[in-house]
Amino acid sequence: MKKLAFIWSELTNSFWFIPILIILCALGLSAVSIYLDQLIDFNTVTYFKYFVTESADSARSVLSTISGAMIGVAGTVFSITLVALTLASSQFGSRLLRNFMHERLNQVVLGIYVSTYLYCLIILNVVKDNDGMQFIPSLSILISIFAAVANIVLLIVFIHHISVSIQADNVISDISESLTKNVEFIFSEEIEEDSISNPSEDVEAIIENYSKHTTVKSSESGYLQYMQNETLLNFAIENNILIITKHRPGNYLVKGEKIFDIYTNSDIDQEAISNLNSNFITGKSRTPQQDAEHAIHQMVEIACRALSPGINDPYTAITCIDNLTSTMCYLTKVKFPEKYRYDDDGNLRYVLRPLTYEGMLNTSFLQIRQFSKGSPAVVIRLMEAMITIYQFTKFTEHQKVVCRHAQMILDLAESSFEDDHDLKDMKERSQIIFNNN
Repeated sequence: MKKLAFIWSELTNSFWFIPILIILCALGLSAVSIYLDQLIDFNTVTYFKYFVTESADSARSVLSTISGAMIGVAGTVFSITLVALTLASSQFGSRLLRNFMHERLNQVVLGIYVSTYLYCLIILNVVKDNDGMQFIPSLSILISIFAAVANIVLLIVFIHHISVSIQADNVISDISESLTKNVEFIFSEEIEEDSISNPSEDVEAIIENYSKHTTVKSSESGYLQYMQNETLLNFAIENNILIITKHRPGNYLVKGEKIFDIYTNSDIDQEAISNLNSNFITGKSRTPQQDAEHAIHQMVEIACRALSPGINDPYTAITCIDNLTSTMCYLTKVKFPEKYRYDDDGNLRYVLRPLTYEGMLNTSFLQIRQFSKGSPAVVIRLMEAMITIYQFTKFTEHQKVVCRHAQMILDLAESSFEDDHDLKDMKERSQIIFNNN
């Protein structure tokens, strides 16, 4: 079910799914409205008769005007979207195009304009005034007029949305919101104990208890997007075997590369082993469903681009640091996935490559620190971020990682700051962490 949920999520987030769904709804609406026009003579309905088109020529003129205008505006909307994507790609990086493509309003606007065009085209085709037969679908024409008015308002809303959505603060805010939702979904369980349990296993010694070794390799190249850990664990328990994974979602797999090792004492159906590849989904790009570092990389890319000599925008980088700080503060209190999984008897059955707090912190700040040389304001904000995160940490393991980052930031300041006052300010701030450690 989780795999189907992942596929459904990818499908609904694609750029074409919502427009096609709206088009299908428009086709259904046209059939219903034509059917109602056949049943009811709206010319006799009180007040409604003032809005009814009584001649076939007028009906064709109205429908032709609306359909032609809608397909023209649809082209304009598509052009505006492409311009916005081009600007976003050049300013924030091409990896952020996925975020703009997934904007629901962009999908809805394109779908509504195309569907209005198709609706008018279908209604235009059923207008009859020849061979003694006259059929003017009054209700259907009125619906198309209301749709045209609504689409004019929608165009204004769309232009406003596009102009706002490519502003740096809004782009960062949207990524931060997506990152927050993704992290809260993946790390939904909080730790209430006073310490973090870090169980260790002598995996090499356990492997020696098994006589046979099988390797499962990737059937295609691409990024690992989805991985059914629970299914693999259940397979290992049912067959009394040990599975050791080599990758986690977000890693790039080369065709023929080892995905995981299987250790057994008896033969296992090779077809069953081959079917284990169905527990993995690979694709051309990374996705956020199981890859908690995906949105972090997007935020880091914006910050690094802002710190490049060609752009030199420290304020955008500082905004990215602030949002990443919020995420890392949340992660100080959550439970990260366990590396070792056991059966009911306490036997090790599954070893995975989990995300760690240290890894998430490294992903968030290492590259920004490396690019921030020559920008004291950004380096100082990095130290302030470490101070804030340190104040939220409850576990010694997390505090050590934060202190290590603070020391690297201080070393950067000592080697790159030209103003003694800036360096003095940095050292005073760093003591907030080091004095408490």
